Amino acid sequence: MAGRTGTETVPGAETPSTPSGAPQRLLSAAVEAFAEHGFHATTTRDIAGRAGMSPAALYIHYRTKEELLYHISRLGHERSVRILTEASARPGGAAERLSAAIGAFVRWHADRRATARVVQYELGALADEHATEIRGLRRRSSEILRAILAGGVAAGEFRIDDVRTTARAMLSLCVDVARWFDPAGPESSERLAARYADLALRMAGASR
Repeated sequence: MAGRTGTETVPGAETPSTPSGAPQRLLSAAVEAFAEHGFHATTTRDIAGRAGMSPAALYIHYRTKEELLYHISRLGHERSVRILTEASARPGGAAERLSAAIGAFVRWHADRRATARVVQYELGALADEHATEIRGLRRRSSEILRAILAGGVAAGEFRIDDVRTTARAMLSLCVDVARWFDPAGPESSERLAARYADLALRMAGASR
């Protein structure tokens, strides 16, 4: 895993359903620990210590380490669905909606890279019931993007032979940003988002 990234609040912190206080501190500490060491190499003692709490206090709020991962993953994937839903509802044509969707998705993965790495790359550690729920949210994100692309094809804005594969490729490119993006590097998240939005339009064969 990448090195220490600094504490991030968990995704979706602006929503009423997101925990606050001690539960929020534990989620943020878990994001930091999982991003730095990976889920399996992280202990509950490490998470509690980062949150300034005792290990026993952690279990008051979360029964297991996996439950912490589940909450982080659920909030992150719900945020992904909101980003894509809001973009798909924008006025204008399919090109504007696709550009907005990819740009916002890339910026989230760059600006919240520690959270995004945990959300996207620790899925295998989830319990079966939780994994099923998260897969449903991931399918919903894919469906929203496919609908934007299919709408563009129907309107004559895009030239795509295989909408499903194109959507999968676009989402994969966005997700991978969390793995390598460096905020100290030469390119800002805003500029990267614009470049990826332009790349998505080219992949879609958007008329210029």
